[in-house]
Amino acid sequence: MTPTRFAHYQTLAPVVLCFLAALASAPTMAADEPGAEPEQATEVDVKAEKPPEAKSGVGDAEVPAEEKESAKEEASTAVESDDVVTPDPEWAAKGAFTEPPVKGPYAKDFVMMGEFTGSRQATDGTMQPIGLQLRVIGENQFEARTHLGGLPGAETYDSETRVLSGRRSDATLVLSGDSVAYFVTADRCTIVDAQAQLVGELKRVQRVSPTLGATPPEGAIVVFDGTGTDEFVFGNMTSDGLLEQGASIKALVQDFDLHLEFRLPFMPAAEGQKRGNSGLYLHGRYECQVLDSFGGPKVFNGLGSLYRMREPDLNMAFPPLSWQTYDVRFTAARFNADGSKRRNARLTSWVNGQTVQDDVEVKSKTGAGKEEEAIPLPILLQDHNDPVRYRNIWLVDRGILPGVEFPIMASE
Repeated sequence: MTPTRFAHYQTLAPVVLCFLAALASAPTMAADEPGAEPEQATEVDVKAEKPPEAKSGVGDAEVPAEEKESAKEEASTAVESDDVVTPDPEWAAKGAFTEPPVKGPYAKDFVMMGEFTGSRQATDGTMQPIGLQLRVIGENQFEARTHLGGLPGAETYDSETRVLSGRRSDATLVLSGDSVAYFVTADRCTIVDAQAQLVGELKRVQRVSPTLGATPPEGAIVVFDGTGTDEFVFGNMTSDGLLEQGASIKALVQDFDLHLEFRLPFMPAAEGQKRGNSGLYLHGRYECQVLDSFGGPKVFNGLGSLYRMREPDLNMAFPPLSWQTYDVRFTAARFNADGSKRRNARLTSWVNGQTVQDDVEVKSKTGAGKEEEAIPLPILLQDHNDPVRYRNIWLVDRGILPGVEFPIMASE
């Protein structure tokens, strides 16, 4: 937290105490307040369950200090059950959770992370739609971005954002960095002004990409459906039928449409390029970046970017451990008989159903890509030493199947 934000947080402390005392009796805003436009991605209302609290059944005077301390530790962890999938311990030891954490502070942090939509009172008294994305940046530490008009991808989305920060205290998080304070719990976000007046309320949502689960058209190359890795030059499958990062697709295609689904690990202590990094190397030369960019700015090396060449039009990243989609329409570069390039490659790409690169001319290789030449190379799912998982991968060879509608929306 910067000194400026810390000072602002201190000035809000009396408001925090006043608001928490009055929270139970505060009026709840109607769900149909004006300005709450629907997102283009499907939204699912989520009411996350709070971890159960430890109950001793006796007064503090009857409990030894050691037992009280143990009870506090137990109360701060989520409880494992038979139907909970635990994270891979080897990756968790490296700070990369392949499943939601079930113990320790990060278990509660994970529950708080996510997206919220609703409305906030403007200075003129009108209600404006607003979206909030909340990400974990360390133990009990959070950063958030507010978006006027709703979340990225909404019809009313406005690119104006504000960055907030805060720390979690048990099951409540207070965000500062604005003229108002944001109080976040597992299922909602309440906004109050400096006079402790309720000026906005947001609900937690879980968006789903409209292309998630898209069925390949007839004649498409089914690269991966969870049954094996025969369509890869090399590739490894997990015990639960997912594809690991580092796979190379066997089919060599010139112009193609590619659909795949990916899940990024939860890496709360990592930042930037060390946070859920992979990539789609088209023809082994041009990288469409795969990265946990949730809740961050759109940058030239973030999710949806043409790596270090062009930032995405929108940062459409969903929270880590969500299933997300990448759809790419690629037209290869063309060459002359003497090896000189005649025409640059072009691509359009969609992340979670929204266009992030629109018929972009690709003038050269990107990053660590292979040098351009007339010979096509395999599509590579980059291994950047993070446990990124893939599923439902298919290709349409447009030289054989021209005119196929793309991207394909998932069936209702």
